[in-house]
Amino acid sequence: MVKHAKPKGFYDTFERKSSVPGPESETTHYCPGCGHGTVHKLIAEALEDLGIQDRTVFLSPVGCSVFGYYYFDTGNIQCSHGRAPAVGTGVIRSLDDAVVISYQGDGDLAAIGTAEIVHAANRDENMAVFFVNNAIYGMTGGQLAPTTLLGQETSTTPLGRLADREGGPIHMAEMLDALDGPAFIERTSLGDAARVMKTRKAIRKALTNQVERRGFSFVEILSPCPVGWKLTPTQSRSWIKDTMENVFELKRFRDREDEIRGTGRMPLINDDDLKELLGSEHGEEVRTGKKLEAECRVKIAGFGGQGVMSAGVLLANAAIGEGLEATWLPSYGPEMRGGTANASIVVSDEPVGSPVVDKPSALLAMNGPSLDSLEETVASGGLIIVNSSLVKRKVNRDDVKVVYAPISAMAAEAGFLKGANIVMLSLYLLETGIPGIETLKTVIPKSLKKKELVDVNLNLVKVAEEFHAS
Repeated sequence: MVKHAKPKGFYDTFERKSSVPGPESETTHYCPGCGHGTVHKLIAEALEDLGIQDRTVFLSPVGCSVFGYYYFDTGNIQCSHGRAPAVGTGVIRSLDDAVVISYQGDGDLAAIGTAEIVHAANRDENMAVFFVNNAIYGMTGGQLAPTTLLGQETSTTPLGRLADREGGPIHMAEMLDALDGPAFIERTSLGDAARVMKTRKAIRKALTNQVERRGFSFVEILSPCPVGWKLTPTQSRSWIKDTMENVFELKRFRDREDEIRGTGRMPLINDDDLKELLGSEHGEEVRTGKKLEAECRVKIAGFGGQGVMSAGVLLANAAIGEGLEATWLPSYGPEMRGGTANASIVVSDEPVGSPVVDKPSALLAMNGPSLDSLEETVASGGLIIVNSSLVKRKVNRDDVKVVYAPISAMAAEAGFLKGANIVMLSLYLLETGIPGIETLKTVIPKSLKKKELVDVNLNLVKVAEEFHAS
């Protein structure tokens, strides 16, 4: 009978250390006595026992746990520093059945990732966050962390943390407990065997909450860092009990165990919402199930103030109005006006996998710098529409269709230069028919905040139609 074995939640071989089975491939990169190994094992056991290993997405941000994807035999995403809760939010909104684990250290979660964790908790995202608090930056040499205790010596506070210089330690569990959203919050410890068993129960509780869709679960775990603390592993466990626990109270702060909050997915826009957006007279065309030959990947680019972003929103809304799927992703330059900006729009008859447009099927270039920087990215066989009022050169490629139009001049002649974006967008719709120009005419009145500009913008659509027909 096997009494002790590696949990099946782990890979059989940890290939970061060695791809050859053996002692080297069965050990992690953590220092002797580190608490991460203990927490990893508790999570891996829970995944196996709860039968959720194939449903789990493990998020590893920057920190000592950065290599979690070498250990956990689950779905894995390596996240930017502090951004694991934001990445987890995207996973939750995309996958109904996913069990999301955000595994973060104190520097990652309580410093650079403070905003992400607070807002994910406030939204009650259906994820389990395991917050390993060892009171220092362990990965980078033992510097002061947000959770460093008053008087504690670190590499950047060799005389100890002072309240009037660095402030006091941040109590993350208490901070999140002040929010309405979270379903479960508990602080535990790895100070001894009994405390480890309580941590085990808290981890299983948090993961069970994910399975049962009870909402945001947060487990803060006081964990040893013998190397960073310059203590032996045994001394480190005692220091947790004798010192850390006097500052960070072990406590179950909240357990909303009788309430199920839902799937955690964003509510999708329904037909009634679309009819409200587009007008009842257009309602019969909503959700027609229109099919496309290929996904449309559009880049609208220009300088700040040309209405690039609003044109992208109008395109996405018009596509949705025809029963298509659409995403809109803005990219701003640093300037409010005059800087470069572009909007990426994806239109599809299937759910969009990514809003990022690297190789657009169509480029709408409102100015010269936009054409210069994006011309070569357009897919072969694609479309480029050039605002020849501002762009004096020709497109260098012969494998794309090019339309030159004095967009700005047309808008100015119509009496509204700021509406050049509407002329450009209208020309794109007239060229492709996806979505239709009539849909845009219906969306414009519902989208403009200044109603006095509705007729002006609809006239710009007409200007584009006349140009296209000539």
